[in-house]
Amino acid sequence: MRIGLALVAMLLLPGAAQAGCSARSGPHTAALVELYTSEGCSSCPPADRWLSALAKRYPPDRVVPLALHVDYWDYIGWKDPYARREFSQRQRRLSQLQRVALVYTPQVLLQGADFRGWVGPDFERAVAQINARPARAELALDITAGETGALRVRVDAKLAQPDAEVGLYVAAYESRVQSRVTAGENRGRVLSHDQVALEWKGPYAPGRQELSVPLLPRAEAADSGVVAFVQNRRTAEVLQALMLAACP
Repeated sequence: MRIGLALVAMLLLPGAAQAGCSARSGPHTAALVELYTSEGCSSCPPADRWLSALAKRYPPDRVVPLALHVDYWDYIGWKDPYARREFSQRQRRLSQLQRVALVYTPQVLLQGADFRGWVGPDFERAVAQINARPARAELALDITAGETGALRVRVDAKLAQPDAEVGLYVAAYESRVQSRVTAGENRGRVLSHDQVALEWKGPYAPGRQELSVPLLPRAEAADSGVVAFVQNRRTAEVLQALMLAACP
C-alpha cells in the first residue's frame, strides 16, 4: 500500500520536481465523488466510464472524482488488481454511519453520502448546490523536491471553525490504467479506469502533513496525482476537497 503515494512522484523528472507544483482550494466547496467499483462486477464498467468523463465535464475546483475498487467481488473468479480491503471497509463504515444496511457496486458517494441519482440531471443540480456553499476549510497541496530518489508531498488543512471530529485524508491516484479480464463476470473484456485510488492515508488531525514519496519505476507522471479532503468522521460530511495532478 506504499505504491500509491509513490505514483504521485515516481516518474516526475528531476527538473520538473525541482520546479515543484501546488494547488490551493478556493472560497467555495468542491464536491468529492467516490465511486465504489470492481472489475469483478458486470454492472460497474458504465459507472467507471461515467467517472472518467467527470474530469472532462467539471474543473477540479468543482468536482474531485475518485474510484475506489473493493475486494468483495474477488471471490467469483477475477482478483481486481486495484482492489484494497481498506476501501471495502471504508464503504461499509460510511454506510453504517448513514444507517444503510447493505453495500453495493457500483455505488456513488457524493460528499460522503449515498447518491443514487448520479445518472441524469440530479447529479448536476447536487454538484451546483455543493459548489454554492462557502468553504468551511482551506486545503493546500505541494509536491516539491525531497531527498535523492524521492519527492516530498506537503498537505495543509485549516478549518474555518475547530472541530475535533474532522479528519484529513490523503489519497494518491492513477488514470489511464487498463486490465484484460480473464475470469469472472467481465471475462474477455478490456476495462479502462481513471482516477483510481491506489493509496489511502489518514485520518490525520487538520494541520500540516509531510510525506516522503520514493520514486519507483512505474506509471506516467501525467497520469498520477494526489487528492486531499477533510471529512467529519461522525457524520461522513466532506467539508472540502482538493486535487493536484503531478506536474509535467
